[in-house]
Amino acid sequence: MKQLTRQIALLERMDQLVRLKATGRPKNLAERLQVSEATVFRIIDTMKELNAPVCYDIACQSYVYTEPAQFKCGFFVKGLDREEQRNLTGGYGFNNVRRLFDFNSCKSAQA
Repeated sequence: MKQLTRQIALLERMDQLVRLKATGRPKNLAERLQVSEATVFRIIDTMKELNAPVCYDIACQSYVYTEPAQFKCGFFVKGLDREEQRNLTGGYGFNNVRRLFDFNSCKSAQA
């Protein structure tokens, strides 16, 4: 698991540097990321496999995106609106059925 987390962190850092057009040459980037130059090329290949529009720009001496892009990986929590809450709990009718069962179990306990 640590290896996966490290790879994701490298992708996120590489994405940030690419968006800033601040990767520098592959050798410099490898030193900055504390990986080998071959690893830098593997990361770029992985980014391309994930459809990142990335290429090396000789003029800026940096990897750049040819169109707006950003790497996202992780879990994002969002609040549910009323409709999503209703669907998640089995609908409003589910609460009515549950109350009916609760009522019936109270009557059984009293008898």
